[in-house]
Amino acid sequence: MTRLGAVAAVLVLCAACSSGVHGSRTAPIDQPESTSVTPSVDEPDTTSVSPSVPFGGAPAVANPLPRTVLDGDPCTEALTPDQVQAAIGIQVPGVREDLASTGPACSWSNDDTFGSVGVSYTLNTHTGLSSVYANTRPKSATWRPLPPVQGFPAVAHSGSAGQKPPSDFCQASVGLADTYSIDISLTLGSSKRGIADPCGEPLRQICDLVITTLRAKVRP
Repeated sequence: MTRLGAVAAVLVLCAACSSGVHGSRTAPIDQPESTSVTPSVDEPDTTSVSPSVPFGGAPAVANPLPRTVLDGDPCTEALTPDQVQAAIGIQVPGVREDLASTGPACSWSNDDTFGSVGVSYTLNTHTGLSSVYANTRPKSATWRPLPPVQGFPAVAHSGSAGQKPPSDFCQASVGLADTYSIDISLTLGSSKRGIADPCGEPLRQICDLVITTLRAKVRP
């Protein structure tokens, strides 16, 4: 299992630098059983909402994207080849994993700079950012709410509580609806390690690229 899979299972930057998908996530705690009904095409999935969603201090998503934007392969539909090159300095195919606890994920790596970037779709919890706030927040060394990404709530997190956070890695969780979210993570390349803040502007830029690509999938 790749680092992306190991992290998401418990779960930009210019061409001069490189970035990666990792993070931490655990299953939702003490959540009531939710019902699930297949949403209509290009309609937000609101039918599987638990009565308590959002919970854990997570912000509500005011204008959700339809569930259908997360259909398909994240390796080809989350970032374009040009966006991958902008993020890690090279165009490379993504490596996909299908994670039972969360959903499909993909990572792209630059073997020369050891930087990487990745995207994970969090579909299987049906609780979106609420699980991240309830479960990941208490366990993270770094927890930093970010400015909304094109109107969608986001938070950066990395490392384990009580330990020094990594200097080259961070992950953002972005809520697309109250019941589903995405994780966007990066590992800085060698030219930016010790210089750039992995939870700062580089991560925000990658988030913006992914949201732009996903929003383009919404049917007019």
